[in-house]
Amino acid sequence: MSQDLKYHLAELMRAALRSVAPAEVASSEIHIERPKQATHGDFSCNLAMQLARSLKRNPRQLAELLLAELPKSELLSSAEIAGAGFINFHLHPTARLEAVRSALEDGPAFGRSSAGSKEKVLVEFVSANPTGPLHVGHGRGAAYGDSLGKLLAFAGWDVTSEYYVNDAGRQMDILALSTWLRYLELAGEESDTDEAIVFPSNAYKGSYVTEMARQLLAARGPRFLRPAASAIAGTPGLPDAERTDAEAAQQREAHLDALIANAKHLLAGDWKYVHDHVLTEQLADCRSDLEESGVHFDVWFSEQSLFETGLVARCVEQLDRAGHLYRQNGARWFRSTAFGDEKDRVVQRENGQYTYFASDIAYHVNKYERGFQRIINVWGADHHGYIARVKGAVAALGLDAQRLDVALVQFAILYRSGRKAQMSTRSGEFVTLRTLREDVGNDACRFFYVLRKSDQHLDFDLDLAKSQSNENPVYYIQYAHARVCSLLALWGGDPETLAGADLGHLDGPHELALAARLGQFPETVETAAGELAPHLIAFYLKDLAGEFHSYYNAERMLVDEPALRDARLALAAAVRQVIRNGMAILGVSCPESM
Repeated sequence: MSQDLKYHLAELMRAALRSVAPAEVASSEIHIERPKQATHGDFSCNLAMQLARSLKRNPRQLAELLLAELPKSELLSSAEIAGAGFINFHLHPTARLEAVRSALEDGPAFGRSSAGSKEKVLVEFVSANPTGPLHVGHGRGAAYGDSLGKLLAFAGWDVTSEYYVNDAGRQMDILALSTWLRYLELAGEESDTDEAIVFPSNAYKGSYVTEMARQLLAARGPRFLRPAASAIAGTPGLPDAERTDAEAAQQREAHLDALIANAKHLLAGDWKYVHDHVLTEQLADCRSDLEESGVHFDVWFSEQSLFETGLVARCVEQLDRAGHLYRQNGARWFRSTAFGDEKDRVVQRENGQYTYFASDIAYHVNKYERGFQRIINVWGADHHGYIARVKGAVAALGLDAQRLDVALVQFAILYRSGRKAQMSTRSGEFVTLRTLREDVGNDACRFFYVLRKSDQHLDFDLDLAKSQSNENPVYYIQYAHARVCSLLALWGGDPETLAGADLGHLDGPHELALAARLGQFPETVETAAGELAPHLIAFYLKDLAGEFHSYYNAERMLVDEPALRDARLALAAAVRQVIRNGMAILGVSCPESM
């Protein structure tokens, strides 16, 4: 509805402009916006300031001319000049109240938009390595990505959600090795030197690793036992105290790689069984955790499939033929500095193995080949430097990099009893998403995760999330919804009849302000979708709930006069509907009682 009002006001301003300006100026674009302060009106236009220089007039004088020529409209109660030349519009009460009727008549469709024109868009998010349970950091990306997909669909896009499964890389090998070493410990296997196996400090240590080792032992017994000394023999020594931190870290990683190589050799065909077991277990846990969080993916895309279909090799060869690669020290490098990256990147190592970057290039090519007109990646903020190289590779392959958007999500920092929790997956010292949901509830998780702009740091206050107070935004909004449900239950009538209520009885300041806020929902949806910003929906719902609570506390709802009662209940029911629509976008429930 608000978009229709904007169009109507723009047409009024254009008619006025034709009366005071030459034809070539009268075709200028006209912007109608919401003023930041409600006292400045329902809408505002800066046309006078926009054209003052070209028309050689003082902005305020030009605004006076425009206002004098503004056609009459039954939707407007008044228009006035403010500041240096703004024209502020105040809607007639009937125009404001139209949003109430629209919300009741349209129901779950109120606020929906056709802005996306059914354009096919792929939203890829979370995509965490399946090497352990999802932690609270992953939870923010999940809540943001899922809300963004729902928001874009509500605003008219044809949305596909996707999880990119990194099932072909080194991290999965480390997890498989970690599980096998725990298996050896559980089976009591010792080395030929009678020394217990030393578990690498940079392997995965969580209790879930030991649990997967128990599953292997239960399923296959001693099948995977091999002389432990063979697994350790020939590996680089662990770092000594004289090495620098960087040298020590490098040697620890080399030690781990050697262990993996020896384990693959010792286990031979059984290595694939161990690898596939840990992958299956962790993917199942990840999928279950996300589903319980209300996050559903349309597609789970395997990185391994990019190698099996030959797409990785094809993309690298295409880049090479186009002159975007060069060889150095036996490796092949992509000239990503030519596309704004800080340095060139290896796509194929000297041993012939492709890098993660090479498979990422192929993955993005695959997205284009599947016909998506818009591609949105939701990445952690630590991947900011990755944007230039990926977009550069896309452009180097002749694809339109403008179709690729990257939304960055900052870390979520969880505070428990005033202490910051660590979230390292390899060390096992992390707070899982599942634990957080069990602690504060799924609704609080979802809402708090999107309560800030995605690229801003988020301090997750557990005490606030669990409190039943006005300071807790999700409780405050849900309580507004529950209050309306309680009102309608006490009334006992059929809520569907309220769409026909005589809204002319709603003439108080709280009522008109609340109706105006309802009218802002459709444009909030479009703005939030355009900016990839579901937090704007959260902000809107907080404001709407606040205005409803103020109205509820200021006026009796179930008055004796039927017409006034029904009008006020219609307004309350419209608020309930908009809360439902907005919370559905955010993946948060709306209880009918609290």
